[in-house]
Formats: sequence, structure tokens, C-alpha cells
Amino acid sequence: MTVPLLQAGLVDLRGLPMGTLVGVFVAAAVAIAVVGARLSRVADVLADRTGLGEAIVGAVLLGGATSLPGILTSVVTAAQGYAELSVSNAIGGIAAQTVFLAVADMAYRGANLEHAAASVENLVQGALMSTLVAIPLLAMAGPDVTVWGIHPASPALAIAYVAGIRLVRQARSTRYWVPEDTDQTRLDAPGADDDDDRSTAGLWARFGAYALGTAAAGYAVAQSGVAIADRTGLSETVVGGFLTAIATSLPELVTAIAAVRAGALTLAVGGVIGGNAFDVLFVAFADVAYRAGSIYHAITDRQVFVLALAIVLNGVLLLGLLRRERSGWFGIGFESVLVVALYLGAAVLIVLGG
Repeated sequence: MTVPLLQAGLVDLRGLPMGTLVGVFVAAAVAIAVVGARLSRVADVLADRTGLGEAIVGAVLLGGATSLPGILTSVVTAAQGYAELSVSNAIGGIAAQTVFLAVADMAYRGANLEHAAASVENLVQGALMSTLVAIPLLAMAGPDVTVWGIHPASPALAIAYVAGIRLVRQARSTRYWVPEDTDQTRLDAPGADDDDDRSTAGLWARFGAYALGTAAAGYAVAQSGVAIADRTGLSETVVGGFLTAIATSLPELVTAIAAVRAGALTLAVGGVIGGNAFDVLFVAFADVAYRAGSIYHAITDRQVFVLALAIVLNGVLLLGLLRRERSGWFGIGFESVLVVALYLGAAVLIVLGG
């Protein structure tokens, strides 16, 4: 089943030559790399300047800003009735971003990233993400009930997310769990790296401008990517779960690597895990936009597969954060190797299954 872009309400790029489509994709990806790196640097300074810390800023500000392309893609496709594509894009982005954290682990040569970025806030965020992903599964298996066309699970997702972020913030001061300090541990010390002489207001303005730039470039990547896929005859699940999910998640990859290179390890991990928790809200946004009823009951077992994959990958990541392996295969932790292997295996199964 191909994805009719024009009918889906997206920018119709099908008339462009394949070379032009590839050029748009590459140019937008390069723009993401440039703007995303700057976004990460500003977020790091704001984490110190505001006292919120890298985990909270990574989860809420950086995670939300880099998720804008994915939100647009899921909402627009849901509004035009493409439930499978919408949900696959939302949850597929979570799986892709978890793999991107493994890529960031490869970029950090000091030690296993999950060891060096030990943080109770990131553990709480990981638990929150698994809880949020379980809510759509419950809704899919439960009665098909809607109020004004919206399933009760959608507001429940939003409430659970806000409550979870509050727990993450409390974890920073309460310290439910404290990692053992080793010579490779990079703790988040607010204010320690704030040597930027720009005003806080100016930094917020730059953050907003970079976020909009990242969103625009990310959306261009998504649309050119979907146009390329449309010519191949791929299914909505393949396009949404892997192609647009990876394309719209490129900002997370760039900001994670930029944060690692800047030494903001907690920001890098928090940006991915917290961003994953935020991305589950895409399903709630899509449910509001989907006017044919509950979006949870309009999707198939293939989306259940992607949801389960996201939970498994997050579980492996949490185990890595808890075990804190100093170094593993190829200089990265066991969790990074396993996450990449599971993701690639799942991608093969989805593509072969159509």
C-alpha cells in the first residue's frame, strides 16, 4: 500500500525528479546538523543558567524542540486518515532515537556513555517512557470508546507525562538513587560550565530560533523522504516506522552527538530518553487530529510490533544505565550493541512482512 502524499495533506513533492528529491533530503539533513549542534550548545548553557539541570532541559526543552518535525508528520497524516502511518511514525521515532543514543555512545571515547552519564533523572525518565508506551497498548486492547472523537487514553497520556516529568524534577533534589562515583563518571554540576556571556533572554531567543529552524529542516527531510518512499510502493508501516521516523529523528541524533562532544553527557542521554517519553504524546495528538474515531482502534498488529520494540529497546537501555558497564564490545556498552542488533532485526522483519 503506497502513501498518497497529496491526499494525505503533505507537501506534494512527487513531481520532482528523483535527483532533486535526494538533494532536498541531503540539504535539509545538513541544515539539521548545523542548527541542531547550536541548539544543543544553547540548551547546555540554559541547563546551567536556569539551574534545571541537563536531564530536565534535555527531556523537556531539547526533547520537545527536536520532536517538532515528528509531531507535524504524525498530526498531518492522522488528520487525513492515515492512522498506521501516523502511529508508526510516532513510535518508530522512539526506536530510532534509542539507536541514535548507541551512535552517540560510539562518538564518546572516554568510556561507555551509560556509565559516564549516570543519573537518577534518566532512570526515572526511562521508567516513565515504558509506562507511557503501555497506555496505547491498553487502549488498543480495550473498548472502542471516544468522547468528541477522542479516546480517554489521549488525555491520560498527557496527564501521565506531566506527572512523570514532575517526578523527574523531584528526583534531582531527592536523590532516590545515587550512582557510584568512578573516575569515568561525568556528573551534572549546574553552573560549572556556564562561561557564556550572553544574556539569558538572548539565549532563550536563540533556542527558539534554532528550534524552529530544526523543525523546518526536519519537516523537509520527512517530506522528501516520504516522496522517495512513495515511488517504491512501501507500506505505511515501513514508511512511518522507519523512513519518516528516522528522518524526523535526525535532530535528536545531531544534538546527542553534539552534546557528547561538548561533554554534556547527561544532556545527551536525557535528551534522547526524555524525548522518547515526549514522543509518545504524538499518539495523543494524532488521536485528536484523527476524526474517524479512536486512532488506537484504527491501527494494526504491525503497530503493536513497533510499540513492543520501543519497550524492549528502552528496557535494554535502562539495564545499561543500571549496570553501568565501563567498557564493552568495540569500546561501547552491551546495551548499545544489543539495541542496534534488535533494531536492525526488527527492521528486516517489518520490511519482509510488508
